[in-house]
Order: sequence, then structure tokens, then C-alpha cells
Amino acid sequence: MKVQYVNSFYKAVQDVFGLMLDIKPERENPAVADDMIAGNEANVMIGITGDLSGSVLFGFSKDMSLEMVRIMSGMEMNKLDSFVSSALGEVVNIISGNAVTNLAEEGYICDIVPPQVIIGENKSISMATEKALILPMKTEIGKFKMNISIKENR
Repeated sequence: MKVQYVNSFYKAVQDVFGLMLDIKPERENPAVADDMIAGNEANVMIGITGDLSGSVLFGFSKDMSLEMVRIMSGMEMNKLDSFVSSALGEVVNIISGNAVTNLAEEGYICDIVPPQVIIGENKSISMATEKALILPMKTEIGKFKMNISIKENR
């Protein structure tokens, strides 16, 4: 997997988290996983089409998800309900839109498909390619993972 794919999403996460949440995510040591990824309590999958194809899975803990939505909405949340799911889906949608804009600057023309939100522990999620890059991220409100599974079509 090319570094441009990873950096496009990493930069988008930094920009969106900075603007919407006023926090600065930092990446930790990446790892490689097979096509099945262990999900977290709140997962958002986004598909990529065009010059590149694949998917990116964002996995958040319940606590981090609730805190993100509290920061954005100003409302205390205590469960992963439809409001929280919708908000998480929208955050990932914005991140992914920014990421494909970053990819366009690298010469890749891509689109995203609507996010799919998967709530619940102990889920295994199939990725789009045989291998996925797991990019753990840490913030002051918790840790999360980006699982990037993208390949070039041209």
C-alpha cells in the first residue's frame, strides 16, 4: 500500500478532528492485518471507488464515540444510539471526503460511498483487500484505529 493513501487519510483525520473537536490525533505504530478486522464498539466503514478501490474502517470505543458527539453537539450522551451513530457516520464521511480531495492532489480521482455504521462488540469485519494497514491513533479523549484496505485500479 502506498504511503500517499495512508497520509491522505491521516491528514484528513488531523484536519477534521482539529476543526470539529479541537483535538490533535497522533499516529502510533502501524501494523498489517489479514482481510478480517476485529471491530470496536463503534465502527464506521467507508468505501472508495475510482482510480483506487477498497475501504477504510474507523473503530472507536464507546467512551470516545460519546465524547466526540458531546463535543460536537453540546449534549451529554450515554449510549450508542441512532443519534450517535449518525454523528459518527457524518464525521467519517467528512474525513473521507477530505481524504479523496487529498488523493486528487496526488493524481488519484476517487469517490466515496455512504458510510456504514456497525455498532457492537466482538464483530469481525471483512475488508476489501487481502491485507489491511491498521493505523492506531491516540487523542486526549481516547484511542481509535483506522484500518486502510485500498488498492490501485489503473
